[in-house]
Amino acid sequence: MRRALLTILAMTLPLGCADAQDIKLEEFGTDLERFPYPWPVARMEVKLGAEEASMAYMDVQPEQPNGHAVVLLHGKNFCGATWEDTAKTLLSAGYRVLIPDQLGFCKSSKPVSAQYSFAMMAETTHRLMEKVGLEKAIVLGHSTGGMLGLRFALMYPQAVERLALVNPLGLVDSMAEGVPYAPLDKLLAAERAKDYAAMRQYQLDTYYHGDWNPRYDRWVKMLAGQYATPDQDAAELAQAKTSEMILTQPVSHEFGRLAVPVTLMIGMKDTTVFGKGQAPAEIRGKLTSVPQAAPQAAAAMPSARIVEFPDYGHSPQVEAPEVFGAKLLEILTAPAP
Repeated sequence: MRRALLTILAMTLPLGCADAQDIKLEEFGTDLERFPYPWPVARMEVKLGAEEASMAYMDVQPEQPNGHAVVLLHGKNFCGATWEDTAKTLLSAGYRVLIPDQLGFCKSSKPVSAQYSFAMMAETTHRLMEKVGLEKAIVLGHSTGGMLGLRFALMYPQAVERLALVNPLGLVDSMAEGVPYAPLDKLLAAERAKDYAAMRQYQLDTYYHGDWNPRYDRWVKMLAGQYATPDQDAAELAQAKTSEMILTQPVSHEFGRLAVPVTLMIGMKDTTVFGKGQAPAEIRGKLTSVPQAAPQAAAAMPSARIVEFPDYGHSPQVEAPEVFGAKLLEILTAPAP
């Protein structure tokens, strides 16, 4: 019944959401089989426990290589395709771009028995780099992908030229701040309850500080269309497991071990606080948002700097791709911090 209601809900949103009444959802498939990506998608076969799986990725070569490569790590509510504008900017400057969809996300497999961890994702990302012949790369991670980037840099410092993180999660230990553990069944129920309207409202409030652009609908429809697929909730279960992973696998206590230079690229209007919805009311106002956490996190890292985007929120690369792209190229061509 919830699946059938998704399109109805999308068609009956309040007029306060621009063009919301014109949204029609398509079932894109468990692995986004019917959602178009900007470049050809290849796959790396892997085995997670007893299950066979495959990791989808795009490996895009520039016309005039500059000898450097960038690995782009997407966030929880995003996919490799969401990096399209950033990848085009990097390609125009001569960077090779490797864009994986992490296992459990987007076009990659979602094995139901998998135990998701940042270490597993870092290992498979490193294995992918080896497969395509990349010994070392710049690692650029966004949101949950930023948290993964930190784990990757801790595990494989020799493979990281420099680390750039866009509004990353993991700058604080959410459980240490008071966010309680939520059992997997409750997390799954929360994912099942999501529809287009809820996804869009969350992103409007949290990512885009109340200012919606019709361009963002592409990414909400991508997620809602994946959830609308009748697949025994494979995507929802993977997302629930990764929510548990984010809460229970902190990296903030290890910042002092980072052996690579880090740039924190922070949209200052971001209000993202992971776990806020499951925290008691008396705790919510005390939790640290990403912009608030950045200075202390940078101070704990041996070599780090902060680049602020005062006018933008959680996803400046989506919200203002030209502004973000220009600043990114400036950062990558400047001496490391």
